[in-house]
Amino acid sequence: MLLPNYSSVILEAGTDEAGRGCLAGPVTAAAVILPHDFRHELLNDSKQLNEKTRKSLRTIIEKEALTFAITHLNPLIIDEINILNASIKAMQECVLKLNPRPEFLIVDGNRFKPMQNISHTCIIKGDEKYLSIAAASILAKTYRDDYMEQIHDEFPMYNWKQNKGYPTKEHRNAIREYGSTKYHRMSFRLLPEVQLSMEL
Repeated sequence: MLLPNYSSVILEAGTDEAGRGCLAGPVTAAAVILPHDFRHELLNDSKQLNEKTRKSLRTIIEKEALTFAITHLNPLIIDEINILNASIKAMQECVLKLNPRPEFLIVDGNRFKPMQNISHTCIIKGDEKYLSIAAASILAKTYRDDYMEQIHDEFPMYNWKQNKGYPTKEHRNAIREYGSTKYHRMSFRLLPEVQLSMEL
């Protein structure tokens, strides 16, 4: 059973991101403030849920949340500031969009940067422990999946509607055959053998 809150403050937001390990597409973050009495038996870490359940829960979260926000950061920003900083920046931007503004943040993972006098704590595997982080993980995952399905139509040969930009064998074979696109993260190792040959 996931816990409703980490702190005793009323306006506690959970935040999480999706897509850190992808070769293409944005890193997407979400932040959510849930009512103190919110409960749902299916709400859990998005990675432990199937697509149908995630989409169903997204509708419930968006209806019941006091406030929520989504941010996509594109590959150009990821390449410029690196994926860790881009993930943190995306989560921070989400928090700034929340209205009302949270008094406290719980962040999935072990890295974050202080912002605007809002105290925070990082929680490893927080999406398996706290409802608001689990809710944020579901929003981040589903909105990023929607984004990847949209750009799939522009470059169908990479099959992003299925692999969502992750480094599957199929995705890497398509990069090998067709090259990279404006949606690929050029700071990532798209094709290991190419990178290795350049380093020799």
